[in-house]
Amino acid sequence: MERYEGPLDLLLDLIRRQQIDIYDIPIAQITQQYFSYMQQAAQLDIELSAEFVYMAATLIHIKSKTLLPRDPELKADDEPDDPREELVHKLLEHERYKDAAEMLKQKRMIEENVWSNPQLKQFLAEEEDPGVQVELVDLVKALQSVVERARTRPVYEIVTEQVTVGDMIRYVCDLFARAKHDHPLLVMDLFEAQTSKRAMICMLLAMLEMAKAQALQIMHDEDPTKVGVKRNVEFQKFVTAQRALGNLESDYN
Repeated sequence: MERYEGPLDLLLDLIRRQQIDIYDIPIAQITQQYFSYMQQAAQLDIELSAEFVYMAATLIHIKSKTLLPRDPELKADDEPDDPREELVHKLLEHERYKDAAEMLKQKRMIEENVWSNPQLKQFLAEEEDPGVQVELVDLVKALQSVVERARTRPVYEIVTEQVTVGDMIRYVCDLFARAKHDHPLLVMDLFEAQTSKRAMICMLLAMLEMAKAQALQIMHDEDPTKVGVKRNVEFQKFVTAQRALGNLESDYN
């Protein structure tokens, strides 16, 4: 049985899993599912906080208000306040905080796990310092935008996919090798071409590795949809090094 940090987490999960419009919540259906979860928790001796009980009472109150008949004294154009409005506001606010926290968590995870292929050192002079010419926030914002778009359409994720950072490095190198111009590639297009979240993360790490080796230059833009990447001064040297090193999977797993 899935565990939730609080009642808003549970409600959001119920709404998103069923692709329900958050502005038009079928309160009776959601209330029934919410109580079903609480009953399962009780059967499994899982103690829920008082917040879950309070939310249950709130849902019953909202449901009862939606069932009340319309006041005949009201004019036709006098629409009564939607009793779900406050709940919707809380859910949207909670989701924003949750997304922001997840974005920061991914940012920290990426920063902690990005490293250069150790064998690349033999191809760089001792005095050279490749550095990282990229604003990580730009790439994370672009990835976040793709994930947000994916929520509005079905996502078909290949469970057995074993794509690696090495695969994505070769993919980006091949794209530039086949290109007949030197125009930047849009980061959004690179992310959206992937079929799973794992592939998107690998693509992000691949771009960071190439930027660290000065093979890629990240074109900054306030609009995440316009952030691009282009070949940098060390691109050809980097491609040659990758071909010489061969299999990269052991270095990035």
